[in-house]
This record gives sequence, structure tokens and C-alpha cells, in this order.
Amino acid sequence: MKIEDLLSPDLMIMDLKATTQEEAIKEMADLEVKQGVVNNEEEFIKSIWAREKESTTGIGEGIAMPHARNKYINRAAVLFAKSPKGIDYKALDGQPVHLFFMITAPAGADNTHLQALAKLSSLLINPDVVNALKAATTPEEVIDIFKKAEAEKDAQDKADAEKRKAEAAKEASKPVSEQKPLIVGVTACINGIAHTYMAQEALIKAGKKLGVDVRIETNGSEGVKDKLTPEEIKRAKGVIIASDKKVDMPRFNGKELVMKPVVDGINHPKELIEDILENKAPIYHADSSASSSDNDAKEKQGLWASIYKNLMSGISHMLPFVIGGGILMAISFIVENYMAGGAKNPAFIFLNSAGNLAFAFMVPVLAAYIAESIGDLPALMPGFVGGYMAAIVNGTNGLQVNAQAHAVSPAGFLGGIAAGFIAGYMMIGLKKLFAKLPKSVEGMKPMLLYPILGLLFIALIMFYIINPIFSSVNFAITHFLNSMGTGNLVILTMILAGMMAIDMGGPFNKAAYVFASGAFANDPHSATAAVMMAAVMVGGMVPPFATAIGTTFFKNRYTKEERRAGVSNWILGFSFITEGAIPFAAADPGRVIPSCVIGSAVGGLLVGLWHIQVPAPHGGLWVSPLSNHILLYFVATIVGSIVAGLIMSFWKKPVSEDPDE
Repeated sequence: MKIEDLLSPDLMIMDLKATTQEEAIKEMADLEVKQGVVNNEEEFIKSIWAREKESTTGIGEGIAMPHARNKYINRAAVLFAKSPKGIDYKALDGQPVHLFFMITAPAGADNTHLQALAKLSSLLINPDVVNALKAATTPEEVIDIFKKAEAEKDAQDKADAEKRKAEAAKEASKPVSEQKPLIVGVTACINGIAHTYMAQEALIKAGKKLGVDVRIETNGSEGVKDKLTPEEIKRAKGVIIASDKKVDMPRFNGKELVMKPVVDGINHPKELIEDILENKAPIYHADSSASSSDNDAKEKQGLWASIYKNLMSGISHMLPFVIGGGILMAISFIVENYMAGGAKNPAFIFLNSAGNLAFAFMVPVLAAYIAESIGDLPALMPGFVGGYMAAIVNGTNGLQVNAQAHAVSPAGFLGGIAAGFIAGYMMIGLKKLFAKLPKSVEGMKPMLLYPILGLLFIALIMFYIINPIFSSVNFAITHFLNSMGTGNLVILTMILAGMMAIDMGGPFNKAAYVFASGAFANDPHSATAAVMMAAVMVGGMVPPFATAIGTTFFKNRYTKEERRAGVSNWILGFSFITEGAIPFAAADPGRVIPSCVIGSAVGGLLVGLWHIQVPAPHGGLWVSPLSNHILLYFVATIVGSIVAGLIMSFWKKPVSEDPDE
């Protein structure tokens, strides 16, 4: 089916009279009913608004693509409307919309209709087509523009397919190190009849300009198309997920991965690709027990997964404050101890003040972004205030809090986590409470009701419940940690360091790091907290160092690709980037993970036994000058790494390929 079969002069409005989003949708829906495309206008409009509430279909550059697929639609069609003055359609770029494409598909639309709709969507990222449509004055011109653009695209797609086939054969003949970078991805939107294919087209075009091969799988109304092969995923430098719905994720385990809404794939394809090329994307870690086939089951059991996701959202936003503030404060202590003037030295005052300022925002930011992850933007402010109330010391800024006066803070790190979750779920409750308010007062909710009630309720909860409870908990934990003897401390540092190697960036790793960094954040001057930070850093450095040692000294036990990866792990290990060992763990988890856990635990044992302190929350061996025992810090890391590397290498069987290749 051709695009022109979906277009009709009777379904075009060349001078839209509407001045608002509501009026525009109503005016277009009226014509849909008049032309027999829609059989129930009221329900059809409801479905259009339901899609708009998920995310605006105003994609930017003056274009909006409201669309629906349901039983209230009789046939697949595209209504074209043009507003010379432009309409505020809540577009992503905030600019007025001039061109509207109301795309409709019946619930039982066949693949030929859907393919034509997909092709039309992909044409709309072509600026020449958009400019021509803006200049068109008659329905016949509009149809002619699409006919011409479709013919050119078909010819270009055919030529590109032949070119890709030839290039793929040529690339396959080259050594892996000389092949052009490959980025794979998945695009998907809720209805799957527009944005999915526009994002695919935009990413492929951006890849061409950057000299990168881009392969995109689409998850649209037709189901999965252009499905990625395991070989492509294995070869890919990274993965881009531009999707508004769930996609098959476990297959991307261990890959650099960027996950954004589908509209980012349309509007910012170059930035997404550059994030992969510049190694800015985080490594994706799938649940080790998950598989592609059990994704749906995993989603249904998702309470703990949801809690973890929301907690990680807060922690990821908090870490720059912890790391930046913590390291500057640690450097300030060196200045205080070794430079003239001590605590009055201007360098100490500056560095210590800057570090303390960053630390002051740590708990509020943690709580704010936990809340925002749960309840969206309206929950951000209550979360931030709740986190601030958890962070202030008793009586600070004139605010008297019902908490123990000798506690480090009224509620501390744990209180901030509680504040974030409470604020997030409280906002969900407020949204449900006000869901049936008249549409005429819809604007009051984000501007008046949510901020006032959100602030009032979180302040009451923090003041009368959370701070009194968690101040006692916080004090008890701090007192327990600071009073630990060597024996108990050694057990704790062994456990923390070993956890860092269990999943190398996953939930166990993060739990250990958050526990140590939380203790450090509560009291940066605590010697015990500094020992815990040293333990998690040693535990996190052992896996990459162990694989580097193994691939260097036991070459016959590792493949050619593993030996290449092992070289970079020297630097990754030095920098406390545990993820460098993930490809080894993914290829042989039964040997690599236990070996690394044992080695990390040994390193943690030595840290606790020798009371090695590192008063910084990140940095690996780069921050060794901050340690109270610099040499022993290196020794603990080296011993743990050698233990893990030897166990792993002797446990592995020799590979058949030539180790000297």
C-alpha cells in the first residue's frame, strides 16, 4: 500500500480555525466523523487525550502527530491539518505547532496499512518534506509532496540496502579491531504507529553522518521488526533504547546502554549515539536469573524491582555530590595536616567549605530524585524539602526538631531515603484524589494543589514521625560503627568487599557501596566510615585487576578477545571501575564470580585488620595519597587481586586457540 492511499483531499484542513490544543483535536475529530473514518467521536477523542497524557505527540519543529488505534476507528487514514498561525500544543520544544497529522488505525488494521503509516512517519523527519508541506496551499500539493518523497525514499532504501549488504560483507572480512563501530537499538512507542519508525529513521540517519553503523529493531503495531541478532548485539559497541514501553532487555547485559523516551530518538539521535561513542553511557546489568523469555513474569513481580529502580535514581543523582564533596573535604584534611596554618590556611578553608556545601545537598537530592522517580515532577519539591528536613542538625536554622540532640542529624541518610519514598507515593495518592476534578481546574493541580498539600503533608510527616524515629536509628548505627572492635570490623569489611564482586555493579554491589558511603556521608570524620570506604574500593578494584592479571600471565586460559579486554582492565581497576570484569563474568560466571568474591573478601579482611582508611567515596588507587596507610592500601588491593587472579586462572581450562596470536 502506498502513502497516497491513506491520504485524501477530503481529510485535509488547509486553514485550521482552532486556537487551542482542545479545539484542534475537536476540529480534526469532527472531520474524521464526517468522512466516516471514526464511528464514535466522544470515545475517539478520549483515546487521543489518553495518548497525549502519556507524552505529548507534539514532537517539535512545528509538527504534531496525534494518533490512536482502537475499535472506534473504521479505517486506516491520515488527516492532514495546517495552522498558519500555529497552536500551543505542549510540544517538546515549546514551539507552536503548524502541521498536524492525525493518524488513525482500526483495532484490526492489517500489516499493509501499518507499514504505510510507518513509512509516512519516517518521512516527517526529512526537513525538505516538512518545509514543502508548510509552503503547500492545496490538498493536491500535499499528496504530490508525499508521492514524490515516498518514491525517493523507496529508491534510497533500495540503494542503501544494497550498499549495507556490500559494506557488511567488507566489514566482516576485516579484523574486529578495524571494523566500523556498530550501535544497535530498539525503538517503541505506546501505539506503535508513528514515533517508533520516526526514531528508527532518525537514529540511522544520524549514524550515517557520524560514520557509524546503526541497526534498529522496531517494536510497533506490527510487532517486532528488524530483530537484532545475537551476533549483532555481541559486536555492538553500545545499545540505544528509545522507547515508551517495555522491551526485551536481558539480551543487552554487559553492554553500554542509553535508555530514553522515544521522542529523544527522534529529536536527539546524534547526542544518543555520541554518548555511546564517547563512553558516557552506563553498563547495563540484567538480573542474572532473568532471560528474554521470562521478561513478562519479571515485570509482574516488580515490587522490589520498582523499589530498587527508584532508590537507584536517587543515588545516581546524589553520587556526584558525595564524590565531589567527599574528595574535596579529604584533600582539605591533607592541607590542614601538612601545610602551614592548619585550620586557618586559606586553601583548607576554601576546600573544606566547598566540600561541605556539596555534602549539604546530598540527602535532599537523594530524597528529591527518589520521589521524582515515583511521582514524577510534582513529587520533586516535597522530596527535596523532606530530604532537607532529614539532613539538618537539631536546631539548625532555628528549626527545632523532635530528635536526640547528640545525633549527627535528625534523620540522616536513612531518613532521607524514607522521605523520598513517602513524598513519591504521597504524590501518587494526591493525583488519584484529584483525578476527577473538572477539566476547567486542571491547571490548578500542578501550580497550586500539589505544591501546597505536598509540602504540608511531608513537613508534618517528617516533623512528627520520621525525624523522631530515624534520629534514634541513625545515632544507634553511628555509635555501633564507631565502637566496633577489630574482630567485628574485619568481618564487616570482608562482607562489604565480597559483596562488591558478587554482581559487579548490580544490587549487591550497590548495596555495599551505599552502606559505606551512607556511613561516610553521615560522619565524614569517622575513622570507621573511612575504613568501610577503603574496603568497598578494594573489593571493587579486585575483579578488574584479577582479570588483567589472569590474561597477562596465563594467556593460554583466555580467548584472544578476553586478552585484549584484560589490557584495559589495568586502568579500570586502578580507577575503581568494577564493570571492566563483567564480560569475563558473563562468559564464565561459575568460575569468575566465586574467584573474585574470594579475592575481594581477602582484600577487605586486610583493610579491616590493618585499619586502612580512605576518607574519600570514590577514586580507587588515584586517591591513595588520602589514605592513612598508603602502602598497605596498595598491598591489600594487590593481594586480593592476585588471590582472585590465581584461583580464576587455575580453575579455567586452557583454550584451543594460539595464545601468541
